[in-house]
Amino acid sequence: MFIQTEATPNPATLKFLPGREVMVDGTADFRDADSAAASSPLAGRLFAINGVNGVFFGYDFITVTKADGPDWQHLKPAILGAIMEHFMTGMPVMANSAPRQADADEADEFYDKADEEIVLTIKELLDTRVRPAVAQDGGDITFRGYENGTVFLNMKGACAGCPSSTATLKHGIQNLLRHFIPEVQEVEQVS
Repeated sequence: MFIQTEATPNPATLKFLPGREVMVDGTADFRDADSAAASSPLAGRLFAINGVNGVFFGYDFITVTKADGPDWQHLKPAILGAIMEHFMTGMPVMANSAPRQADADEADEFYDKADEEIVLTIKELLDTRVRPAVAQDGGDITFRGYENGTVFLNMKGACAGCPSSTATLKHGIQNLLRHFIPEVQEVEQVS
């Protein structure tokens, strides 16, 4: 098994491409070892590596975020080994009882029903133009809400904590949404 690695715009995050599907539907974002161990055998393995403090699963990639102390030169071999070992065992990436991230995200959305048409357009633009580009960098952006002209988005994976995330939101996504939807005034990040 050959696992490729790619740098991301976030220097604390690396993208790992195992050459197979990781998450068929949705994404999964883990920010602590406890939630990871309960939901995903693979995320649990990765958090067992000293220095790992974030794991994100996309369709065909895994992004791992490290703590400030260790450097990638020491972490990368252990991470590659954990990913390879997991896939060689044939165990599932997610535990059967784990909720899909997409379902959990939709349950937490907020907007006025009168703005439903605007929200549908925002979601379509995010799904067709923004999310594929962000996935290239090892992350994801999901819709959280819309209120009084402000779009609220959640950044995950390599995007969470990335030094360039503010520029991505304000200059990229905000300008795109304003261009297509005049009602959009600004874009804000929520966790």
